[in-house]
Amino acid sequence: MRSQSAPARVLIVDDDDRERDDLNTIVTELGYTAEVAENGEQALEKLGSTEVDAIVTDLIMPRMDGFTLLRSLLDRGDLTPAIVLTGFGGIREAVSIVHDLRAFWFLEKPAQRAALDPLLERAIAQKRLMVEAENLKRQLGREGQLEDLVGTSEPMQRVFSLIQQVAPTSTCVLITGESGTGKERVANAIHRLSPRANAPFVAINCAAVPESIIESELFGHEKGAFTGAIRRQPGCFEQANRGTLLLDEIAEMPLAMQAKLLRVLEDSKVRRLGGNEEISVDVRVVAATNRPIEMAVKNKVLREDLYFRLNVFNIDLPPLRHRKQDIGPLADALIRLLNKRNDCRVTGLDPEVTALFMNYSWPGNVRELRNILERAVIVAREGPVLLQHLPPSFHVPPAEAPIAAPVAKVDDSSHLVLEPGKRLPEVEEAYIRFTLKHANNNRARTADILGISLRTLYKRLAEMAAAEKSANSAVLAGGPK
Repeated sequence: MRSQSAPARVLIVDDDDRERDDLNTIVTELGYTAEVAENGEQALEKLGSTEVDAIVTDLIMPRMDGFTLLRSLLDRGDLTPAIVLTGFGGIREAVSIVHDLRAFWFLEKPAQRAALDPLLERAIAQKRLMVEAENLKRQLGREGQLEDLVGTSEPMQRVFSLIQQVAPTSTCVLITGESGTGKERVANAIHRLSPRANAPFVAINCAAVPESIIESELFGHEKGAFTGAIRRQPGCFEQANRGTLLLDEIAEMPLAMQAKLLRVLEDSKVRRLGGNEEISVDVRVVAATNRPIEMAVKNKVLREDLYFRLNVFNIDLPPLRHRKQDIGPLADALIRLLNKRNDCRVTGLDPEVTALFMNYSWPGNVRELRNILERAVIVAREGPVLLQHLPPSFHVPPAEAPIAAPVAKVDDSSHLVLEPGKRLPEVEEAYIRFTLKHANNNRARTADILGISLRTLYKRLAEMAAAEKSANSAVLAGGPK
């Protein structure tokens, strides 16, 4: 059963009268409004005056064929999904068209209703996602406000659609995704598009706050509540009243604190540390985590009841390696922003740099792209970003460099070396050291690459340092007097 809203409009492009009529009949019977054109020129005229949701086009036509039509649409930025009909048996050519000209799919002629129906549904849904994404961009408005929250890929269009759906509500949102995928950007977009946009947006990284003060940070404290509490201090919930609170890295919050958080979410009341009064708060909570959420619950680092309370509406952000078609638009948007901030006039990426970026696996996701481009823009100052403007270590992508699998030590050539018989903790320690070296001792980037929180990395490094100190002491104690 089709939606009761206005029917989607499908443009049929075919020079064969009979096949065009057959397609018209199928499209109409499926509940859509059909528009027809005999060739690419007529199709472009129609598209100039009529908004359509999907295109069904033949390839071989007089005057302007399907190839030229699709190329023209691509050149003018019209991403209306197209279903290509091919009657010359060229499946390989058709597949090439799908990728090169962004056609949505292809069918061998004559098109059958059973085959065309699901493809049209998907194509029309794709177009609506595109429209919602464009609406989101317009709503967010000002230059630079979107920053790196851009993309034309299907996964990102779905993200934009979910943002628009949930923003007008007050429901809890759980944003999942690897480090560097833009979870805080999404949370901020939800806030800016919500009725709470004029109230505060407050973010707290649960992994970065010491366990001893996280309750005070969230709920506030009264004067004298603990040593150093020289005045009353409202917590994040009070600061975000009538607005939005982002609890980033929620799975890193201590379990005891999670229980207190759950009570606040259910009662909408907080009690400052050292106080007796319960204070009502009106806060929309958005939580985020880079952990696989089901595993966090299974491993008991995230309370199941808190998970159910937060996961009313989930937005899962795709890693950059799964949406590489967005690298070009992302780079363009970031370069514009970085030009403005650094008073530079960089024009874009050199083709060699683009190729390198497309072949890289981006373990740090959009954050890594942003950091690399920031350096490149500052070094280049103007003109295109060239290979020599990139960090020297980036010329051979680390993800593609010859690495010897799980390892036991790091040799002088910066390769991991496998030594059979090593215990798992030793292998893990060697890999952490290797990643630190690769990241030029940058702890935040190391944590991103390893897929763990910064707090977890610092804890592991402290354990490694303590073990090394203990081993050195044992050697000294057993040495000659």
